[in-house]
Amino acid sequence: MNTIEAIILGTVQGLTEFLPVSSSGHLVLFQNLFGLKEPELLFDICLHVGTLLAVIIVFYREILEILTALIQLPRRMRSAGGLLRLFQVDPDIRMALLIVIGSVPTAIIGLLFKKITDQLFGSTAIVGCMLIVTGTLLWMTRRIRTQGRPVARTTLKDACLIGIVQGLAILPGISRSGSTIATALFLGVERKLAGRYSFLLSIPAIVGALVLGLDAPELATRIPLATIIAGSLVSAAVGWLALVILLRVVDRGQLHRFAPYCWLVGLVTLAIALTG
Repeated sequence: MNTIEAIILGTVQGLTEFLPVSSSGHLVLFQNLFGLKEPELLFDICLHVGTLLAVIIVFYREILEILTALIQLPRRMRSAGGLLRLFQVDPDIRMALLIVIGSVPTAIIGLLFKKITDQLFGSTAIVGCMLIVTGTLLWMTRRIRTQGRPVARTTLKDACLIGIVQGLAILPGISRSGSTIATALFLGVERKLAGRYSFLLSIPAIVGALVLGLDAPELATRIPLATIIAGSLVSAAVGWLALVILLRVVDRGQLHRFAPYCWLVGLVTLAIALTG
């Protein structure tokens, strides 16, 4: 892989990690396009570090508020009269617990089915089918017109269901952001919160995937360090831009506009896989 190819893959990762079109699916497609039949795991990990940095930059205020609330948890519990009461009245603690609860099913699914999904990453036919599924989920959100529930009325059950969907997004072609935001909207969560929760929930998922990846025997790479750094920086910059754009799209109720793209790419990919 040369630097130009790394920059292209970094751009693809940055755009598709946050835009609801599946980053894993697009990376499979582009790696096949460049003749990289065996995925370069270390390079993929570094691209995800770049997009993780983009999430932290965009949501740094919310992250600091949640961390501060957790540090002050004993004092806040005494002031509120217990953890249950604190969960009801403190939005930062409530968001922290929603993230924890949502992360549990994601982790379980990821650990149980990691080997199976790793094998699917070489199948462009699976990518095509799952992109069509993603497009259908996005299209279904066009009928949602209600204001939705704020964080104070978002339940642990909501968080668990969204976490399950996030876990299923390990399938290449299923958009993590698209599927989790769509699920939150289907559950009646307000638009702005749906986007915010989806990306805050992605932080432990990405970190967990990175930790698991670092233990893989396939971590060795022949890609030059400068090439990896170039791809990662581009991934972070493009990811930041894509994340800002998507949050505005979700807030305006226009998530379904990405559906035709997913259908088109999915159908073309499926056709190539079946005829190739």
